[in-house]
Amino acid sequence: MMVLLLSACGAQSKEDVLKKLSNKWIDTKGYELTAEMSILTGQDPRVYQVEVWHTKPDFYRVKVADTNEENTQMIVRNKEGVFVVTPALNKTYKFQSKWPTENGQPYLIGSLAQDIKKDKSSTFKEEGNKYVFETKTSNNHKNMLPTQRIYIDKKTLLPTDVSVLNENKEEQIHIKFSKVTLGKSRAAAEYKIEQAPAAQGEENTVEASAEIDNPEFETHYPMVQWDQLHLIDEQELNVDGEKRVILTYSGGKEFTIIQKRSEKSTSSTIPVFAPGDPVDLGIAIGAVTDQSISWEQDGMSFFLASSALSKEEMIEVAASMAVGGLK
Repeated sequence: MMVLLLSACGAQSKEDVLKKLSNKWIDTKGYELTAEMSILTGQDPRVYQVEVWHTKPDFYRVKVADTNEENTQMIVRNKEGVFVVTPALNKTYKFQSKWPTENGQPYLIGSLAQDIKKDKSSTFKEEGNKYVFETKTSNNHKNMLPTQRIYIDKKTLLPTDVSVLNENKEEQIHIKFSKVTLGKSRAAAEYKIEQAPAAQGEENTVEASAEIDNPEFETHYPMVQWDQLHLIDEQELNVDGEKRVILTYSGGKEFTIIQKRSEKSTSSTIPVFAPGDPVDLGIAIGAVTDQSISWEQDGMSFFLASSALSKEEMIEVAASMAVGGLK
């Protein structure tokens, strides 16, 4: 009798939970969520607030801001294409990209559901009032961060946390969902760049950001721990009164990084075409091609070029950049 009772009230199988998640997460007409993203790769955690809108089939709006809302970026997909918007710099870039189809992110629940579904070797267990899936990642950091643990509330079947892990199963990124609303959709007009909420107060944003013009130039270095990689040259140039630093690295994986202060655009109404694909570096949203990656971070503009690195390796270097890194 006890055996029968345990069987009737037994734990949910991986397949049962996956079917419920697919019905709930993937089949919804849209969703909105807010979350806190912590990047744990440096000496001190970097914390960002994330807000996501998604309306089927292909409309997305992701806003990422630091805790003081001083540094904000948005990535928007609408019927005209994919855009990256940086309100403080008055800049908008347009991509011809399939994002996020080919580059899922841990704060996009549709991407999480697809990762769980397609990873046949994923593991599943129950921890208290949560289901926990451990799956392979599918984002641009999958070599550096190959695994993720997805925590799901048993009662609501909504995600509560995601831990993204390195090869040693050490947590490098943590997503904590504060609110997830399924079945919510918005009109196409609300995904237009000029109507995005973070851009509506653009004039005020630009005026307020005048106080942080010309930030102190602090040279950033990569923190990747690659064997034999070393800095062979560091040049400081002055181009038309503007300081630039050029770093050259060798050791089997040669690359060059150019950095300078970011400049504001005089107009954000006309998007500038950006080659390649948008890529979430955690600290910023960049543009990656086969042999280069560019992004803006900490009031600085960066360009990395290499014919020896893969896209994933360039992304790994870019995501690791910090003041006082590998010299």
